[in-house]
Amino acid sequence: MSVTMLLVPLAMAGAAAIKAAADRRADGVCRVGTRMRDADMLGDALRDTGADVRLTGEKTKVRWADGVTAAFSREADGLWSAHFSGTDEAGATRKVSEVDAAYGRRVQQVVLERLREQAPAAGLRLESETVGEDASVRMVFEIARERA
Repeated sequence: MSVTMLLVPLAMAGAAAIKAAADRRADGVCRVGTRMRDADMLGDALRDTGADVRLTGEKTKVRWADGVTAAFSREADGLWSAHFSGTDEAGATRKVSEVDAAYGRRVQQVVLERLREQAPAAGLRLESETVGEDASVRMVFEIARERA
């Protein structure tokens, strides 16, 4: 008997989950909410998008080669929000979507590593693993049978 798991990157599962409530303040800064929580994964995801990242306490300052800058700060609910300069609302939302996709790939890798590590203790043996064109990962586990 076997079990098949299909892991779809978070970005594919719903880019709509980004709280893209973008709004422009009078000072020209655009704020976009995110669904990201983990600071280390956020930094890695930002770097994956080509950003220069500087951590300064509770804020993460970011600059991309195209001149767009952002300051990510943690909100009361633990999620990060981004305050952008050098772009309009659509551009800010696009940047957050790119970061969100990179963050989703990072989360997927962590989940895959945990599944590989914890499968034997759960009585599962990884039979095969394939990656689809959409970056989904299909893992087939064989269920170990107890011997009488």
